[in-house]
Amino acid sequence: MSHTFSDDQQPLPKFHRMRRRRSSGPIRDFVREHEVHASDFIYPLFISHGVGVRSAISSMPGQFQLSVDQLAEEIADLQSLGIPAVLLFGIPAEKDHLATGAYDPDGVVQRAVREIKRVAPSMLVITDVCGCEYTDHGHCGILDGCEVDNDQTLTLLARTALSHADAGADIVAPSDMMDGRVAIIRHALDRAGHINTPIMSYAAKYASAFYGPFREAAASMPAFGDRRSHQMDPGNAREAMIEIALDLEEGADIVIIKPGLPYLDILRAARDRFDIPLVAYNVSGEFAMVKAAAQLGWIDERRVALEALLAMKRAGASRIITYHAKDAARWLAENNATGSHASPRPDELTAV
Repeated sequence: MSHTFSDDQQPLPKFHRMRRRRSSGPIRDFVREHEVHASDFIYPLFISHGVGVRSAISSMPGQFQLSVDQLAEEIADLQSLGIPAVLLFGIPAEKDHLATGAYDPDGVVQRAVREIKRVAPSMLVITDVCGCEYTDHGHCGILDGCEVDNDQTLTLLARTALSHADAGADIVAPSDMMDGRVAIIRHALDRAGHINTPIMSYAAKYASAFYGPFREAAASMPAFGDRRSHQMDPGNAREAMIEIALDLEEGADIVIIKPGLPYLDILRAARDRFDIPLVAYNVSGEFAMVKAAAQLGWIDERRVALEALLAMKRAGASRIITYHAKDAARWLAENNATGSHASPRPDELTAV
């Protein structure tokens, strides 16, 4: 191999050979800064009323609404893949204006928590705390006219979180974006003796178009209007740092950034500023777009999904809520078994 750059045999100027660290699979593995593991994942589950329910969600291929009696098999599958945590959303049989089903001791989420803890005590059970799945109008709390009343909704949220903790939830996760919700939930939990139940707050939850498929999955489409009066404006970044700081001051233990991939800048800024566990939510729209493009043959789902998850980890996520969790866990296990980092598939050799 020639080490000159001209016919007169002049030596090459001095430069850094960064490619040395990329020259083989084992070397790339050795110097890799960030990796994704199955233990990083939190898998969302949509718990339906009824018996024998396993209803496919059309906009989220491979995802289902499940009745409580279907959970034992689902949890066993997750455990076999090394996925340590689930996030529960409820779909009740009946809804009303005050979301009373949200805090029913025999509600779908409360029963699901007890069932999961019965069949798999070590599975970490996180519950979403909000009113949108339980109100007949689809909004996140109690209405005053056409607006969500912040302070009335706080009572609903506290009662709901307490009912989840009473059922055995390991962590409660308020997603409503009401002001003061963390403080009132923390107070209610402590007063009831749940002083060791952490709050995983959706502190920076944006009013995003990426939530579309979730509305079908959780049956939570607003009957009118939208949620921009309480969810964050996508144009704001510094405000997210204020929201996170306020939730931590009120007693949040863990913070969620939602959505994930379009808001990596928010995740990175939060990681630089706050030394706390940060969770990225790889939301339904992100998942659905990858699935749709893969079905059309436009992308390699496996590579794209794993790269997206790695991007969230690299940006600062401690854990990732993702609908790709089961597939990703299988892919990662296959990578480890075959050493695929060192031996790329044939299609990878020609990728640009």
